[in-house]
Amino acid sequence: MRRVALASSAGNAVELYDFLLYGTASALVFDKLFFPSFDPRIGVLLSLATFGAGFLARPLGGVVIGHFGDRIGRRSMLVLTLTVTGVCTALIGLLPTYASIGVAAPVLLVLLRVVQGFFLGGEQGGATLMAVEHAPPGRSGWYGSWTFLGSPVGLLLANGAMAAATAVSGPAFLAWGWRLPFLFSLVLVAVGLYVRLSVEESPVFRRARAERGTVRVPVVEVLRRSWRSVLLGAGVNLGFNMFIFVVVTFAVSYGTRQLGLPRQLLLTASLVGAFAQALAILVFARLSDRVGRLPVMLGGSVFLAAVAFPFFALLETERTGLVVLAMVLAFTGSAALFGPMPAYYAELFGTRVRYSGVSLSYQLGAVLGGGVSPVVAAWLVGWAGGGSWAVSLYLVGGGAVSALCVLAIGETMRRPEASAVTPAAEPTRP
Repeated sequence: MRRVALASSAGNAVELYDFLLYGTASALVFDKLFFPSFDPRIGVLLSLATFGAGFLARPLGGVVIGHFGDRIGRRSMLVLTLTVTGVCTALIGLLPTYASIGVAAPVLLVLLRVVQGFFLGGEQGGATLMAVEHAPPGRSGWYGSWTFLGSPVGLLLANGAMAAATAVSGPAFLAWGWRLPFLFSLVLVAVGLYVRLSVEESPVFRRARAERGTVRVPVVEVLRRSWRSVLLGAGVNLGFNMFIFVVVTFAVSYGTRQLGLPRQLLLTASLVGAFAQALAILVFARLSDRVGRLPVMLGGSVFLAAVAFPFFALLETERTGLVVLAMVLAFTGSAALFGPMPAYYAELFGTRVRYSGVSLSYQLGAVLGGGVSPVVAAWLVGWAGGGSWAVSLYLVGGGAVSALCVLAIGETMRRPEASAVTPAAEPTRP
């Protein structure tokens, strides 16, 4: 079980490294390299919009990859998604810039980002199921959360690589230094594949396929029988993604351009916050195994709304310690909603359509929340004359949506679908 948890976490960390590295680069350098002919503010908006383009492909990738994951198996799809996402990241690191090939540069950038997002859309659902469906009864929250450790670990790797590249290249960062973290993805993919190929197929999936066969078109079955769970589950993730990508991506851009904070300070603060989130994910996930998903995730949703104004107030002090504190608070508190999510989504859907259901619901929330939030936040700051209050109100709304959806779903550990999440709990054929 420890090997399964490690494989899910390592593979997801590599995929999130690829995806989040792009977000950091879009906030710091892509506007200068791929959109230099625009007004600086418009260039930032366009750069952040290309970050969102990857989100648009994620629901489609979740449906397509989820379809084959429910019919062929979880493991083979996860090997595919890890490989393609890593190759796309390395290719971004080799792209010529606008100065070299003109408008073809941003076009190729967006194309690679869309392909990257498509395959990530099928990664997260499958990775969570591999961990949850191997877990012993009563521990699905704990073991499932190891998958989502890949998110803060991926961010640690992405921001760490970007910080290292900044230090190594110095003044030449825009010339070639920014490419190093993207090319480093190939090393991480090799490590991720080595770990992931050592894990067997989900026992819950194998048993369900042997006893009851597979569903011909899983996503149709999900939408016919579980459309309410898909929509409410999307709403739960919407608020989290809205919040976390404002923190991860927009706050870096806002801090450097609007507040004049050093790039290195914001990257370091994000690293400290990501480390704190990794620990908090495990704590809140284990707590959800003991007291239930509902109270833990509802508390996390309320936190997203409550911390929206204090987060920006701390950033705007421009004091090093308080900037770091802002990031630590944001990352740590959001883990109450994020940590239990792998088990939570698995408990919403039956085994034979679970990959499709989890991927579609989770990725819809991701595209509606995280896909647009950095661009919306940048626009709101412009609309508010440089103030952050409008962005804070936006985040309050996202937290409210998550809270209402968590309440509407109720406690997932008592749902009928939850009885077939773990191997020992999988019912025998009558």
